[in-house]
Amino acid sequence: MPQLGESVAEGTVTQWHVKAGDRVRREQPLLEVATDKADTEVPSPCDGVVTSLSAKEGDIVPTGGLLCTIDASAPAAIEASVSASAVIDADARASAVIDADARSEAFRVAPAAEPGRSTSVAEGRTMSAPSTRKLARAEGVDLAALPGTGERGRITRDDVLRAATIAGSPISERPSFSLIAAPPSMPAPPPSMFGGFGDEPQPAPSRAPQAPSRATPATTELARMLETPTPGVGLRSYRVPAYEPRPGDEVVPFSRRRRITADHMVYSQAVSPHVVTVAELDMQKVTRAREQHKDAFEREGFPLTFLAFVLAATVKGLREYPNLNARVLADSYVKLKEINVGIAVDTPTGLVVANVKNADQLSMRGIAKNIDELAKRARNGKITADDLRGTTFTVSNPGRKGNLFGGAIISQPNVAILRIGEIKKRAVVITENGEDRIAIHPMMYAALSYDHRIIDGVEANAYLWRVADVLSRAELDIG
Repeated sequence: MPQLGESVAEGTVTQWHVKAGDRVRREQPLLEVATDKADTEVPSPCDGVVTSLSAKEGDIVPTGGLLCTIDASAPAAIEASVSASAVIDADARASAVIDADARSEAFRVAPAAEPGRSTSVAEGRTMSAPSTRKLARAEGVDLAALPGTGERGRITRDDVLRAATIAGSPISERPSFSLIAAPPSMPAPPPSMFGGFGDEPQPAPSRAPQAPSRATPATTELARMLETPTPGVGLRSYRVPAYEPRPGDEVVPFSRRRRITADHMVYSQAVSPHVVTVAELDMQKVTRAREQHKDAFEREGFPLTFLAFVLAATVKGLREYPNLNARVLADSYVKLKEINVGIAVDTPTGLVVANVKNADQLSMRGIAKNIDELAKRARNGKITADDLRGTTFTVSNPGRKGNLFGGAIISQPNVAILRIGEIKKRAVVITENGEDRIAIHPMMYAALSYDHRIIDGVEANAYLWRVADVLSRAELDIG
């Protein structure tokens, strides 16, 4: 076990990459070790054959303790051609970067750094083993743009494989903040405080070898913050326990819609700093107005729902607080003129979010009719791409089996989403003619999730207060 830092006295073996009898090359990763600082790959100090493993996965081994035995004299270890060995050795001598605090003398393969030169980076290279760099060149992964998960930011073989897996997936299923380098002819835009790694999904990277680009400490740290967790694998020092089948378990493959939804939710949580604020809404006057007009709407062929009232109040608030009807670009944001309010509709194949176009130009009757038509088309499988395109703000309702309230994840590229709870009758204190009294009113909670990059708490709270005020006074033209 090498010395993995000044204050590190031991490490836990988390994963072996080799087994007894395997041929290994110098600098080839043998195993991964977890410490209280980070996870680290331990490379082979020489060419040879692994004769035995002395530590099992999960074992805690002190610094200097025996991990495995490698026979460097085994004939099988020198079967490779002389020319291939020369290339590997030359690459190791020229570009291997070893952290002085992370390796014992037995693991050193790089010459001592010149005075005044950093010991963590040589000739503009990132911290990685030659075998890792070779794999990155083969997969077309730019190590300079890739955050390392090993000791002191060292890039491991798993980092490269994870990045290559994302790059090889369909663009529609790939996180748009992928850390894979763009082709040389189209350099990836730098990360910013607004849009992560650009507003639009980046094209698939070239598989051809690329010259590494420099990354500043700030961009590298931001890249690490925005790194996508790999399902079933984990993120950096955290690893998901392996699934062990049990009798009665049912493995359900992701449908295409479920996969897109999952990727969307992970992306939204990664790029938008979510803040949730909640308001209590008195629906007494809305309930009376609905009872008064619902029969007339039914005769016209569509119901007057509470959701229609909420949408009408939402639109009124968005006209007064346009920052909530916006989208974020790379280094700016756009206040959108159109107000297209999305509504979640439960269908046999899952939720879809269709939107009421230009909702601010519709009467209550027009909003109610549009909601009914969208819901029917969605449930009958006749929803169109145009119905789903262009949502600028979303209202999520709990359905027939609702709950008190919940904070929803923002639907990208929007900057806010309003989630309403179910309506329940409760005893509340109301004021009439200057006097307080207890009454039974239908009450509802509404939770606004907003993007703190462009919306401050004062503005978000003011918007939600306005929506609650409109509904509490039924300040709507039903007509």
